Parts: sequence; C-alpha cells; structure tokens
Amino acid sequence: MRMRPTLSWTPDEDLPLATTDLGPVLDALDTGGVLVLSGAGISTESGIPDYRGQGGSLSRHTPMTFQDFTGSAQARRRYWARSHLGWRTFGRALPNAGHRAVAAFARHGLLSGVITQNVDGLHQAAGSGGVVELHGSLARVVCLSCGTYSPRRELARRLEEANAGFRPVAAGINPDGDADLTDEQVGDFRVVPCAQCGGVLKPDVVFFGEAVPPRRVEHCRRLVDEAASLLVLGSSLTVMSGLRFVRQAAQAGKPVLIINRDPTRGDRHALSRVALPLGAALTSLAERLDIATGDPAELG
Repeated sequence: MRMRPTLSWTPDEDLPLATTDLGPVLDALDTGGVLVLSGAGISTESGIPDYRGQGGSLSRHTPMTFQDFTGSAQARRRYWARSHLGWRTFGRALPNAGHRAVAAFARHGLLSGVITQNVDGLHQAAGSGGVVELHGSLARVVCLSCGTYSPRRELARRLEEANAGFRPVAAGINPDGDADLTDEQVGDFRVVPCAQCGGVLKPDVVFFGEAVPPRRVEHCRRLVDEAASLLVLGSSLTVMSGLRFVRQAAQAGKPVLIINRDPTRGDRHALSRVALPLGAALTSLAERLDIATGDPAELG
C-alpha cells in the first residue's frame, strides 16, 4: 500500500528563536563558497505563492501525486486542465529582487552553486548559471513511454488547439503551476498524447510521492561537500528532498544559514534563521557588500 507524501510539519516548541540579524549571512558571503538552496518562498514576490507560508496553497489545495497522475486518466485530465490554465500566468512570471541578488552574488564569485526546489526557472531568468533544478522544470515535458522531452510551449500550443474556448477563471495559482479549478470547470478538457509514440505526457517535475533522480541527488551532495556553507532561502524544509542537504552540511560542520520568515524543519541544524522578507534581506546584503543587483546587460 502506497503512503501519501508528507505535506505538513508542526514546529517543536524548543526550536531556536529567529533573528533579524543578517550579520552571519553577510560573513558567509564575504568568505565565499556559499551554496544556495532555494524554495518557493523566494518566488512569492514574483506572484507565485508558496506552499506553507501565510496564505500558502496547501491551505486550499492538495498537490497532484505521482501515484494519482500515473494511475488515473481522470486525474491526468484534471491536472492538465488546471496546469494548462496556470501556465498562462506562471509562464509570464518575472524574477524579483531576491533572484537578482542571488545572480549578482554568483557573478561576484561568492557562491559555489545554486540548488533550487522551484520549478519556475526564475533563477536562470535572473542570470544565474548552472542552477540545479532539484524538482525539475515546468518548461519541459517528458513522455512516460518513450522518454522524449519537448518544450512546454509546444504542448501549450497543442492543448490550445484541442481545447478552443477553454477560459475558466481560476481561484488561484499554486507553486507547481497548477490552477485551482472545480471539476465542473475542468469539464471534458482534452488531454493530448505524446506526438512521437502516443504515450502519456508528464511535466518534467518531481511530483509529491515521486523520488528525485538519484544522480541529481548525488550531484547535490557533492555540491554540499565542496561548499564552505549552506544558505537556505525561502524553504520550510518540510520534505526530505531539501532537508537532507541541510543535515549533511551540519554533520560536516559547515555553517547552515536560513532566511525564512516562518520556522523550518532545519532550524535546529542552523547557525541562525533570519525572519525577514527575502527580497529586502538579499538586497540589503548586496548593498552591504557593494554589489549591484540589476540586469547584467544593463550593468555592462
């Protein structure tokens, strides 16, 4: 019997208190070799809600699981209808001050790498290179039968053609690009198959209940080994996919620093958790390091 994935976590009363002091983070960046691990919280200022923060999508929405998606044609219809609508908004999101600051830190040689739990591509859009997308990317689609990858924009075009006039109004958009729609709004939405073999198409993202590819995990573990410190940005660390790297860094004696307004599952392993809005906090750090955070092309 398959177990449902862990979607929530209740903080213990004895967790360390949060701070507003950015000093330890500033010291780590000034030293260099910082590995960034980002979560949904860094994208909220781009209009993409997080899962567990105040007003997070888990309060109204249960994400699609891998088991449901692969086991039910109706679940796939519901997912693709909602995701197709969500993509129209999700795909237009722009990087915010937090993404731009991370890219600026990398340009100045302060980072050893960036791992993101997000599937929105906003770190790359801000100019960060070599980003490890731990949970994949919504910009790609994969066939579960033949393994062919294709751009999401191509699938969006095919779904538009197959569902002319599909214009429901969503109650909200979620961090996985899924829009909140009722079954009545989904209606008889038509799902299109793989153009190569007719197989089932899936976004190239790791669903809840699905394992992160082992090679990707090992790559991230090597990045933790090579880093001088780990900086967590906007993640509750509720799921093990990100928490394991915090535990690895702490066990190796590397400083773990967290910027997240709410308590996280990794707080007890951290040197400090800074409870400040990410955009403002990262911009402040850049200013104190005398680093400009604008568009690289505009900065010359």
